[in-house]
Parts: sequence; C-alpha cells; structure tokens
Amino acid sequence: MKLTTMTQITVDGVVQGNGGRNENRSGGFERGGWARPYFNSESAGYIGEVYQSAEAFLFGRRTYDLFAGYWGVMEPGSGPIADALNTKPKYVASSTLAEAGWADTTVLSGDVAAAIRELKAKPGGDLQVHGSGTLVRWLLANDLVDEMRLMVIPVIVGQGMRLFPEAGPDIALELIESRDFPKGITLQVYRPAGQPQYAE
Repeated sequence: MKLTTMTQITVDGVVQGNGGRNENRSGGFERGGWARPYFNSESAGYIGEVYQSAEAFLFGRRTYDLFAGYWGVMEPGSGPIADALNTKPKYVASSTLAEAGWADTTVLSGDVAAAIRELKAKPGGDLQVHGSGTLVRWLLANDLVDEMRLMVIPVIVGQGMRLFPEAGPDIALELIESRDFPKGITLQVYRPAGQPQYAE
C-alpha cells in the first residue's frame, strides 16, 4: 500500500483546529475553525472522493478519538466520508489506547514503524492519513510517507501547531499534481524525493 497524507494547512503552516472553533484548544489555541469557511461543494466533493479511494486509514490518537466520536456514530448512507471510514480498515498509532471502540480498528503500539512498514508491504491502494499532525511529523521523520496532499487554506492564523517543526528533517519534494478550488483553496500533491539540493 502507498502511505498518503491529506492535510488541511494554513499559509503559515498551522494544522491545529481546522474544523471548529472549539475542536482543539490545547496550548491556549483560540483560532479554530479556519478551514470550513473556505470550502464549497467542489472542494468538499474532492475530499469525499479521496476518502472513498482509500484502502485503509491510519490515525494518530487525538484525530482517531475526534473521528470516532463524530464520523464513527453516523448511520450507513450518511455520506462518502462517513461511509468510507465506517466500512474500511482503520489503524491507530498509540501507546496509550488499550482497546479501540470503533469497529474494524487495529491499535498499533510497540514498534509502530515496523508495523506501518508491514502494512505498506501488503497489496492494495492508499493507506491514508487524515489530519493527525503529530503523526505526520513522525512519519516524515521516519521516511514512511509516499505522498503528501496539502490543501492550503488562504489564511494566516498566527498561532497553533505547525505541520513542520522549526528543527526537523530536510526533504526534497516532487510536485506531482496541483489544483485550484473556488474560494482560494489550492491543492498541492508532493512525493518525497530524498535530500534537497543546496546552493554553494
């Protein structure tokens, strides 16, 4: 399987609290809900198509809990995102979650990198990571990402957790797709391409 990440991100790199005002207020974050005003039927439809194309999903603990409490309680036929999440295998990387309550979920603990490499070695399509900013950082640092989808929202939030830390791995990226949506959202799809080249 190909491990792909799907991230809604501001121009200044923030990934925290995209969905709602009170979604993730850790660290004193008070500017949640920055993404939703910029979505319309076209951009929302695209996200639904991405979820439908997944073979399986991989989450960090915080995003898993959010999704399980929201999407996981929806009835069949509620929409493309809910239907995909509730009918396809889910994996959650966590050292603290003993048992998952959301159906068809496997908890990955211990040597998580090895477990993810085993998943990637299986035949199939995309192993998708949605949200899960801390997990995406870790996946990039451990060279486990095959493709990154960044939906850049045209806003500067000015606070909150950034996807890329101040001190992290340096990675060259190959742009394989880009697309513009109404209301200013841009999609950039990248494939990691080894070390960057630096000028002398």
